[in-house]
Order: sequence, then C-alpha cells, then structure tokens
Amino acid sequence: MNASLYSRRRFINRFNLTMAWLTMAFGLFWLGWIFVTLFGHGFSGLSLGLFTADTPPPGVEGGLRNAILGSLLITLFGLLVGTPIGILCGIYLAEFGQRSKMAAATRFINDILLSAPSIVIGLFIYELVVVRQGHFSGWAGALALSLLVVPVVVRTTEDMLKLVPNSLREAAYALGTPKWKLVSMVTLRAAKAGVLTGILLAFARISGETAPLLFTALNNQFFSTNMNQPIANLPNVIYQFAMSPYADWHKLAWAAALLITLTVLAANITARYVGNRK
Repeated sequence: MNASLYSRRRFINRFNLTMAWLTMAFGLFWLGWIFVTLFGHGFSGLSLGLFTADTPPPGVEGGLRNAILGSLLITLFGLLVGTPIGILCGIYLAEFGQRSKMAAATRFINDILLSAPSIVIGLFIYELVVVRQGHFSGWAGALALSLLVVPVVVRTTEDMLKLVPNSLREAAYALGTPKWKLVSMVTLRAAKAGVLTGILLAFARISGETAPLLFTALNNQFFSTNMNQPIANLPNVIYQFAMSPYADWHKLAWAAALLITLTVLAANITARYVGNRK
C-alpha cells in the first residue's frame, strides 16, 4: 500500500512539473515571437534621424524626436505626481493605519484602481480636466498616468514596509525615537530597495499606455515642450501611424514600438536587479 501511494505521488508530481514546464514554454514562445517580430520590423527604423527629426507627413523622411520628448515629459511628471502620494499612502497603511477601517477602505479602493482599465482613468481625467479647460494638454495626460502610478507604488511600499522586522522598530522605540523619525530614518530606509523597485515597475506600467493619452494629451505633429497644450507621445504616434496606409509611417510605428519595448524591458531588469541586490 505504501509503495503504491509513493508511486502515485511521484506520478502526480512529475505530471504537474511537466505541465508547469509546458505552460512556461507556451508563454515564452509567444513572448519570443513578439520580440522577434518587433526586432525584425523595428530595428531597421533605428537611426540617428529617429532621434533628431520630428514626425513627418506621408512620403517625407522624419523621426520621432517630438514624440520621444513628449513621452518623457508626460511620464516624468506622472511619476513625480503619483510617486509621493503612493509612498505616503503605503507608509500610512503599513505604519499608522494598519487594521483601521480607514486603512481597509483605502486598500479596497487601491485594489480597484490597480485593476481598473486605463481607458476609464483617461475618461475620468477628460471629464475632470480637459472638458473644464476646453482643450487637451500634456498636464492632463500626466495626471492620468499618475493615477496609474499611485496604486502600484502604494501596494509595493506597504508590502516592503511590512517585511521590515519589528525588532528594528522596537530598538528605535527603546532609544526614544519618535514615530515620524522611526518611519523616515529606519523602516523606510530599510525598505528603500523595494520601494524603488515599485517605482520602476510603475514607470514600466505607464510607459506604453495609449488609452489615457487619447483623451488627455492627444497628439502634436510638431516639436513642443508646452505641457499646457496637446503634446506628441509615442503611444499615440504608434496608434496613428500603424492605422495609416503609408509604408514610411508603418516603419516609424515599428521603431516606436521597439523603443517602448526596450524601455520597459530595461526598467523591469533594473527593478529585478535593485530588488535582488538587497
């Protein structure tokens, strides 16, 4: 009976391991296919002119300088707005609120934001900002992206602070450390690698978002750094150029898609490196 039970367990274990390997191989196959397709179509579009020329009309050589700069500005300001809010909220949940009703409600709302479709966020900012201003703007796009940053940073910050041993807190309290200094100088410093990882993951999340920017920042064919007006960005350029019938625009769209993919890949690798180092 014991031998039969042992053989059955070994069979179940091997079967589950085989299915796990097959599932992983299935996912990696499609991921590899996506990368091969992106490199095959987009690598030929990478050149110096891609970073020095603006988006062109059909039939004219051009680049993506205005779209690259616009995406950097919108993403940067989105991170600058969303990151402090997310970190402070995560600190409250992990260090102050903990099991309070306010903390439970905050976690529930954060989970909703974490899984909310980005197009819903874009429509919300469109109604809240764009309609009242009467025009699209880069600030509206940055605000929409910041709402996508907040839940990622909140969840990561709370989880990382919860991993800090309570012995550190008890030692700080024994020395007469006030609560605010305990958080800023002990627990947050101990969890800084994990918090930074969350910020990088949030950056990767918003780098290729198209739907929120369609209703907020829109697009701009010309070079502009005015965040109070419509501003060019890579996701909308990809959408516009990929849907066009022009081969030269298709080439730029593939190059833009490859740039975003490499950026997101670099952010994820950096996040893994920072997280594993600590």
